[in-house]
Amino acid sequence: MLTGDPEALEIHLSLVERDVSIAGQAVKIHCHCLTVDANGRVQPQRLAEFMRNAVADYAIPRVQLAKAKERDAKYNSTEAVAALVEQAKRSFTDIALTGEGGEMLLFLLAERFLKLPQILCKMDLKTDIRMHYHGADGVYAGVTTDGILKLYWGESKIYKDPGAAIRECLSSLAPFLIELDHEGAERERDLILLADKADLSKPELTEALKRFFDKNSTQSKRVQYCGVALVGFDAEFYPLDQVKVVADSIANAARLELETWCTTIGQRLTTEKLEQVEIELFCLPLPSAEGFRSAFLTAMGVAK
Repeated sequence: MLTGDPEALEIHLSLVERDVSIAGQAVKIHCHCLTVDANGRVQPQRLAEFMRNAVADYAIPRVQLAKAKERDAKYNSTEAVAALVEQAKRSFTDIALTGEGGEMLLFLLAERFLKLPQILCKMDLKTDIRMHYHGADGVYAGVTTDGILKLYWGESKIYKDPGAAIRECLSSLAPFLIELDHEGAERERDLILLADKADLSKPELTEALKRFFDKNSTQSKRVQYCGVALVGFDAEFYPLDQVKVVADSIANAARLELETWCTTIGQRLTTEKLEQVEIELFCLPLPSAEGFRSAFLTAMGVAK
């Protein structure tokens, strides 16, 4: 069910550390930095363009993409898929402070790095491109060897300050993970949507998945709630314009800062009572959070 080439992600994001743990907590922290090219520069614009090229995989239901590919194969064309790409691009907002770039980057990291397929994307549910859909930033899935469905509720925040990004991200994620199941729970709306709109492209797989969200099925008791999160923020160790840098110097600087970020993450997990909840958390230091958003909007062709 996964989409895309994992190695393509490595062209733009360099892994610094993975599976970093915090004593007494269930979180796993992964840190990436932007890659450095042969000229000693980082290129956030290239990252944004790479993200744009995966927009249909992110924003279009898999069953629609499958039908479009079948039609194009039948008529030796790219027309149907091209139409869905344009539809996907139009679903993104042009609001300057949009968080949709972070949400899409979370999708790419979840699918290509963690191998967790997306089973619900909120972009298909938007009725107004100027509005953000309320709820989790996507839902991802994994299955244990003993048949437990692990639902990963997604949340991303791209802020200038790392402390603010961590605080707001985990605060937003917490209700989906720790509230008891009831009709007023934060996750309830998304669970209803999953029962109706979960999409694995193959009907038999989709129907099997939906049984986990049927309250009249015993399978509904075999769902574990987990989290997958992305926090992006400004980092001073990136080079200034026209200043060359060595990739190792960025990685080493990130490792030094990671200890501070982990401390902040641990404190926030305790505050939100998330210590024992499994969370995969990506830390992404950036040259500029604002610059990342601007580059994404430009690449999507919606920047004003």
